[in-house]
Amino acid sequence: MTGNVVRIDEKADPVWRARVDLAAAHRLAHRFGFDDGIWNHFTLVVPGTTDRFFVKPHGVLMSEVTASNLIVSDFDGNIVEGRGKIERSALCIHASFHKLGPHAACVLHCHPAYTTWLTMTKPGRLLMVHQDALRFHDRVAYDDHFGGLGTSFEEGARMAAALGDKPLLLSANHGVTAVGANVSQTWYDLYYMELACQQLHRIKESGEEPRVVPQQIAQFTRSQLDDEWEESAALSYEALKRDLDREEPDYKS
Repeated sequence: MTGNVVRIDEKADPVWRARVDLAAAHRLAHRFGFDDGIWNHFTLVVPGTTDRFFVKPHGVLMSEVTASNLIVSDFDGNIVEGRGKIERSALCIHASFHKLGPHAACVLHCHPAYTTWLTMTKPGRLLMVHQDALRFHDRVAYDDHFGGLGTSFEEGARMAAALGDKPLLLSANHGVTAVGANVSQTWYDLYYMELACQQLHRIKESGEEPRVVPQQIAQFTRSQLDDEWEESAALSYEALKRDLDREEPDYKS
């Protein structure tokens, strides 16, 4: 235990562990500059359910999120646990991804600087120029249509359909959505997508021509990264949570 925060045994209670993991993602988003005031949302289907998810209450900063102040919403926007309300785009976008994507237990949607930069360019594609990008070879869906704010279920469903069976969606003139089976894997993808886009931005900024890795080597390197992806994601996330334990232990409260 760190500090004076009293916590439930995470291993014994999968619902509390889910709360802690999702709260950690919010704090990490703030640390890495992925947040946007009270906007953008990270959600996770409540373990043992298929029709409700954790989300931060509207008006709360990501830096203020704790395991206990996350609220639970159903797919119609009814708050079934906690205090506060769900922001409209959080409901319309996230409920749609959770409903339509069986691989989308966790949905992290945000507008980090470099990934969002890529969505504002033409053709807006991630080039295979570094191993951080190669992990996303054939794993990214692109939505080249900006349909306005995601404040309708129709727009949320359209975005979810654009994702298909991929774990990442880059939405034109908008941002990124990462989905996955759990928080650690989804965060791992989100973090490295932003890093890969930052590297591409630096190449573009330099004026030099990108040196793109050939398709065959890109596929091979992706397979190498896939071999250790789940373990690496889990180990990385636990390491980041240890940092939070030392410096912001209240996220577990």
